[in-house]
Amino acid sequence: MSRLGQTTTVKQVLRDVAALVARLGVGGIFFANGWTKLEDGLKITGAKFAEQGAPAPGAWATVTMLAELIGGALLIAGLAVSTTGLILFAEALAVFLVAPPLNPITMNELILLGAASLLLAVVGAGRISVDHMVVIRRRESEAASEFAADTEADQVIASLREPDKPAEPKPEPEISPTEDTAPHPRPRTQAPEPKQAEEPAPAPGDTLVAGRKKPQARTRRTATSTETD
Repeated sequence: MSRLGQTTTVKQVLRDVAALVARLGVGGIFFANGWTKLEDGLKITGAKFAEQGAPAPGAWATVTMLAELIGGALLIAGLAVSTTGLILFAEALAVFLVAPPLNPITMNELILLGAASLLLAVVGAGRISVDHMVVIRRRESEAASEFAADTEADQVIASLREPDKPAEPKPEPEISPTEDTAPHPRPRTQAPEPKQAEEPAPAPGDTLVAGRKKPQARTRRTATSTETD
């Protein structure tokens, strides 16, 4: 792992630990205050709010007791911290404006609790919390359901395509690049020609006249009788 990755991991761990300590401290104080109101009872708590000039002290006592008990427990567990922090901040702001405590130390404590609640609402509970575990499990279940839905859809599509699957074409024979594949006319079988009777070749000196041989012209004999007689 690189130094940058190690530094990021250390910062994340410190942030988670700081968020856990802040949640335990702020939530513990809120829960303790609500538990004190619960032990004192709604009448005594309402009387204290009446001394501080709060309207409807009984309703104020009930609302603040439930908000501090439930909100403090949720902060400690790290569940719905963003919403719980805003609710506790609103409760502290309302008490500060409507029924400020008589003790200055309690006033300072109220301001700090309100500021810390708002900070936790913005920053979050960190990874050491129920929120983080719930988010991880929810993401894993969503991813698993999406994967199952995709698999089922693929199976349905495959089953629909299977009956209409076209037949695979037969592979065509390979053709040599030098082979002549152009169509050629089919050769016709010619009937043999009848043989004609061979005529004898004409003798030298004979000529053909209208298909007949012309007799050779007779040469005159040079009469030598005049010489012999």
